[in-house]
Amino acid sequence: MTVFVTGGAGFIGSAVVRMLVGRGADVVNVDKLTYAGNLDSVAEVATAKNYRFEQVDICDAAEVRRLFDTYSPGAVMHLAAESHVDRSIDGPGEFIRTNVVGTYTLLEEARRYWSGLGAGDKERFRFLHVSTDEVFGSLGAAGRFNEQTPYAPNSPYSASKASSDHLVRAWHHTYGLPVLTTNCSNNYGPYQFPEKLIPLMILNALEGKPLPVYGKGENVRDWLFVEDHAEAILTVLEKGRVGETYCIGGNSERRNIDVVRLICSIMDELVPDPTIGPRESLIRFVEDRPGHDLRYAIDASKIKRELGWQPRETFETGLRKTVAWYLENRTWWERVRSGAYRGERLGLGRQAGVPAGGMA
Repeated sequence: MTVFVTGGAGFIGSAVVRMLVGRGADVVNVDKLTYAGNLDSVAEVATAKNYRFEQVDICDAAEVRRLFDTYSPGAVMHLAAESHVDRSIDGPGEFIRTNVVGTYTLLEEARRYWSGLGAGDKERFRFLHVSTDEVFGSLGAAGRFNEQTPYAPNSPYSASKASSDHLVRAWHHTYGLPVLTTNCSNNYGPYQFPEKLIPLMILNALEGKPLPVYGKGENVRDWLFVEDHAEAILTVLEKGRVGETYCIGGNSERRNIDVVRLICSIMDELVPDPTIGPRESLIRFVEDRPGHDLRYAIDASKIKRELGWQPRETFETGLRKTVAWYLENRTWWERVRSGAYRGERLGLGRQAGVPAGGMA
């Protein structure tokens, strides 16, 4: 089966591409190659006979139509999205364009293509939409998001993803398009763009730079290792019930400050530096992000119960693997950082000279 992976040069998309190619699927990686798209992330499979790359903007209906007509996919895994909350505060327009208009364009071309398939191919076709737990808003000290949680997005990013989720649902109920939707918690792992919390902290700690933490670091996230997430959405694609939503979490709730402290501890162990000293001394609390959600947590019992998936990594094992990967892959992140991203803080009207505050 040929599978389209939109956003396949991004962080999560590249993990999906590497896994699919390794399992023998014919993969077409569809990516616009924005600042966060990096073909270095799929270099290990780039010469495989079952891999193709197409630089296409999913908002370009004619190009998307060409892809469907050229490759005749059996499934679409839609991961292409603008995904950084701080960037959405500074420039929401691109988030509306890619996440809403792009999803609409992809749905319409998928519907046109699917409607013309023969009965057997039409029955087997799937459109899997990958979304976020941020569409549900913010939790208090207790409770977890599940598939019945009402939507309450609080940032331009999460509002744009909520909109795309609703479009996918509508195209199933109105037109019968065989869709699946997943909502995941915060991902981390190899190949993550260095503006996000965990890689930013790793690289700053390595270089002895300040470790900026929003507010008092009390915000809580449920952390999901990216390869566990890739495994989960491939499981949904293979076994999920059409029209259903599946929440995917890592069972790893941590306060941001505790995440940063654990990174410091691992870095001190793996790459001690007497000129830097204990990395915890680099932590700096900075002004909080506007509208910063307090806590996200996922109840992933449905996907475990119905499809048999659960994460393999604990946060501690996954984080240690992540730190080791960044230490061993300096060439990758140096090439990324030599581009447009310079570690500037986003989300406060682009105040010059203020360090990045990291991820949600």
